[in-house]
Amino acid sequence: MVTLAVFLLGSYLLGSIPFGYLAGRLQGIDIRQAGSCNVGATNVVRVLGKGYGYSVFALDCSKGFAAVKISMLMATGRPPEWNSPEIFGILAAMSSVLGHLYPPWLKFKGGKGVATSAGALLALTPVATLIGVAIWIIVFWLTRYVSLASLTAAVVLPIVILVVSSPDQNKRKPLVYSSVCVAAVVVWRHRSNLSRLIRGTEPRFTRKGDL
Repeated sequence: MVTLAVFLLGSYLLGSIPFGYLAGRLQGIDIRQAGSCNVGATNVVRVLGKGYGYSVFALDCSKGFAAVKISMLMATGRPPEWNSPEIFGILAAMSSVLGHLYPPWLKFKGGKGVATSAGALLALTPVATLIGVAIWIIVFWLTRYVSLASLTAAVVLPIVILVVSSPDQNKRKPLVYSSVCVAAVVVWRHRSNLSRLIRGTEPRFTRKGDL
């Protein structure tokens, strides 16, 4: 249990690195007080431009990916009762996303978790995640709504994982369940965006400010 606790804490702390906030500080801006006041990559694009925004997105993805890969690597070769890299990876994924959502350095007010979730899921189930990315791109290209693209990809991803993942139920079920949890978190964090989408007041990304 101590080993598991260390992995979970390490994944949480890795996920909690606020790259969007740090990017803003490099420009003398508190990103929490500009644009949509969110520390995620989308708001960084709005406030600081594509260069910073793309970099933050990549870094947020990387911390989820790294948390999963490190945990899976460290789990391999341990005693039989701990030798479950997939379970360690899934728990690390959830911990890193929670770190992004609730970073202690920013009074537990972080981003919406899309990029970190994508990176973590890419490490766990790359084919399904790439399909999810393709869905995100298509929805965004058709609507110019980042929030709608993120919500759609998150909700559809558990179905994609169910279809393309290993037929081994011991491996498939944890992945499906964890992706459902991720989808629920993404929907919850986008609840204000969802409300605006329903009212027709959600802002679109224009060509000039595209992701």
